[in-house]
Amino acid sequence: MNAPQTADDQAIKVGVIADQTGALSFIGVANANVAKMVIADINAKGGLLGRRLDLYLEDTTTSDAVAAAKAAKLVQKDGVDVIFGGIYSSTRQAIKQPAVVEGKTLYIYPEQYEGEESDPLIFCTGPVPAQQVDPFIPWLMRETGARTFYLPSADYIWPHVMNRKVREVVAAEGGSIVGEEYFPLDHTDYGETIARIESTGADVVFCTVVPPGVGPFLEQLHASGFRARGGRLVCTYFDENFLNMVPAEHVEGLYSCLDYYQAVGDPFSKRLLEQYDALYSGNAQFTAGSACSGLYRGLRLWAAAVEEAGSLDQEQVIRALDHAKLAHGPGGPAEMVPGQHHVRMNMYIARAEGGRFGIVKRLGAIDPQERTLVMA
Repeated sequence: MNAPQTADDQAIKVGVIADQTGALSFIGVANANVAKMVIADINAKGGLLGRRLDLYLEDTTTSDAVAAAKAAKLVQKDGVDVIFGGIYSSTRQAIKQPAVVEGKTLYIYPEQYEGEESDPLIFCTGPVPAQQVDPFIPWLMRETGARTFYLPSADYIWPHVMNRKVREVVAAEGGSIVGEEYFPLDHTDYGETIARIESTGADVVFCTVVPPGVGPFLEQLHASGFRARGGRLVCTYFDENFLNMVPAEHVEGLYSCLDYYQAVGDPFSKRLLEQYDALYSGNAQFTAGSACSGLYRGLRLWAAAVEEAGSLDQEQVIRALDHAKLAHGPGGPAEMVPGQHHVRMNMYIARAEGGRFGIVKRLGAIDPQERTLVMA
């Protein structure tokens, strides 16, 4: 979708970049659906500031180069007022250059990620390590007695930073890292790595391998008998969309830690899921690790900021967004932590059983503990 069919000069232009084709299409389609759903809902209630929202939806084809080109188009040709999107952290960085560095346009990144993004024009609405690694690893070690961890990883910024955080927390809890490896995103032969996992007797595999390589890794790890011997598998980004991607037996017992699962069950989250499912059939579900929850949250927080500002003036919107709150959202309420451009939100630990996630621990609202920006 290159531009809305009903665009006019009075509309507020919202750019959304989603991986609608390519390796991440099974989650990118869900993000596109969320953008369409929320914007349609806002328009049905009169829009913002008495103006309609027009959605400019672009496909990355799961390519960072394409994402950068689409971001440039949204800024330079379409003149959007805000940009949302990106899954991989490398995609965020690809969008950032043309949209933020060159285009000076407000950018809201919705995915759970490694943290440490700190720019006056960027807000992040998914969980960061202080909300995932910090509470989850100590809980896992207490609950299971795990002490040794192996870290198979994709070779880009998110796994590198996540693993650094894991090393810190595991060491603080009296455990150790017995292996750490990095692979290209499309790597498929993990035989030697799994042999090393077995030789170390690692209690936990903390996996930051991502699509398309994660499917082969999980298949080969399962075939090795890792879980049968009592090993624990952790993939903090895994949600219902990712469970659908692989046979249930490959991820039985997998632990994850996110801001929302379909089993959370509060009244608003239930209604939201029902609304989404009624609009969009198929396998692209409303989930958290796929950035649906962060995109919903980001769109609503931005809309609240525009209403408070009473204007689309970017500086005024940013000032309002810095303290924006959402009384109801997927997984519960959420709010920007002033100065940090990251969100305080409820977090949950879940475990996969029979191809579905069940909540095993409700962690409550957790601060992102990100760096406070020094505003000019």
